[in-house]
Amino acid sequence: MNAARSWSAWHRSSAKLATSLLAAMLIGACGIPRSAPNVSAPDEAMQMRWLDRVSWGASATDAQQLAHQGLPAWLARQLHPGPEVLPPAVQAQIDAMTITRTPVEPLARSLDAQRRAADALPDEDPKKAARQAYQQEMQRLEREAQQRFVLRALYSPNQLQSQMTWFWANHFNVNARKDNLRALVGDYEENAIRPHALGRFRDLLGATLRHPAMLRYLDNAQNAANRINENYARELMELHTLGVGSGYSQADVQELARVLTGVGVASLAADAPSPNVKPALRGDYVRDGLFEFNPNRHDYGPKTLLGQPITQRGLAEVDEALDRLARAPATARFVSTRLAVYFVADVPPPALVDRMSAVFLRSDGDIAAVLRAMFESPEFTASLGSKFRDPVHYVIGNVRLAYDDRPALNVNPLIGWINRLGQPLYGHETPDGYALTQAAWASSGQMAGRFEIARAIGASGAVLFRTDDKAPLEKPAFPPLAQSAAVRTSLPAFSADTRDALAQAKSPQDWNTFLLASPERMRR
Repeated sequence: MNAARSWSAWHRSSAKLATSLLAAMLIGACGIPRSAPNVSAPDEAMQMRWLDRVSWGASATDAQQLAHQGLPAWLARQLHPGPEVLPPAVQAQIDAMTITRTPVEPLARSLDAQRRAADALPDEDPKKAARQAYQQEMQRLEREAQQRFVLRALYSPNQLQSQMTWFWANHFNVNARKDNLRALVGDYEENAIRPHALGRFRDLLGATLRHPAMLRYLDNAQNAANRINENYARELMELHTLGVGSGYSQADVQELARVLTGVGVASLAADAPSPNVKPALRGDYVRDGLFEFNPNRHDYGPKTLLGQPITQRGLAEVDEALDRLARAPATARFVSTRLAVYFVADVPPPALVDRMSAVFLRSDGDIAAVLRAMFESPEFTASLGSKFRDPVHYVIGNVRLAYDDRPALNVNPLIGWINRLGQPLYGHETPDGYALTQAAWASSGQMAGRFEIARAIGASGAVLFRTDDKAPLEKPAFPPLAQSAAVRTSLPAFSADTRDALAQAKSPQDWNTFLLASPERMRR
């Protein structure tokens, strides 16, 4: 009863905060009102479709909030969110995490010292045990990052920011299994991606470049004058900005790699001396946390990128190159296309991409402005309910529908469901990130796996609400989906075949399973 009262009080206070934040948000800098987006949802069913697309998936509570605020005001708050207020039980889990309590630099140094100490042990058995302990700690930190992401996706009122954090982490992909990135991916998402997810693309691009996770993943920490490594330069142009076929050449890749020489990661060893930089270059040395620009490793020769000379010197060359890449028309089109594929259609309408690209260039890469142009388009409205859910969206969306805003106490089963469907968080090996199209996720094996996970969520999802894996499940161990207001609102739009299947369900668990595994739940 105390927990229920606490939860109710939180809900009332957060609603009041949301109202005040919305009022403040609608007043821009210098007191100029910011107009609400020109969007509409004529009925509850259409509101549910908006929720399914803009958020991680519609829930009864979010549906009530959208109906109360109206779609234009709700979407305005999503595009320009206020501070994130999570349920106390959820925030407490995040606050207790090592990745929340310990900044990345001392955390990385401590882990490096642990690894070095293990390697230095003379006897094989203690060395093996110490190395195993190190690997277990790395795995625990990676799991914390996954847990924090899932908790926010489930419960954050800033649903669009959460979605865009995932989108950009996939766009600027790093694989946690390479090198020591398991200790870094949480900070990469938290400090390089999330603060800029709805900001300016140029700021986001620069933040990813300066993070040790990216520099280690794409080997730029090894890139130095007379020992050029082109990996990051190539992916920076091909996957992060201009896109394939945009007109850049191999010579441009080589020149950008030269620009990036000296951009790397500071030594993690506690006793490592500062680089002995040549006297003439000492003013160019930059150290910011784990980021380091070492002039001794930089190629100071003249460079030409995309047909224009690089005019700056040292680390300023990198900023000049990023400015050029971020503001290129090809980047506007490539990024706009990726956003439209994610939110609208596997093959987005060219006219929509044209309009989004124009806004990208006119706004100097304002991500929220580009998204607003997309949300206001007739193409977006026409696409609602048709975009195929990748595994992350499928699992999180179904948990949100099934259990609404009830705080999960153990999201590890949910992470396991995502892993079973082949899309582990921070687990894509190559820099291109996970595919955003239906063809990648619609195999017969994938559909069979989704049915089993629909059954797990619909029949025994109570595993999410016990802190001890050995504790008995509460009774009943499944949600009453047939009584959910969100489900009742959506059901009239389901096909006759789906409604017939639901009518033949022999138990509430079967009803839940048939609903969550239905063709309609495969799309958003």
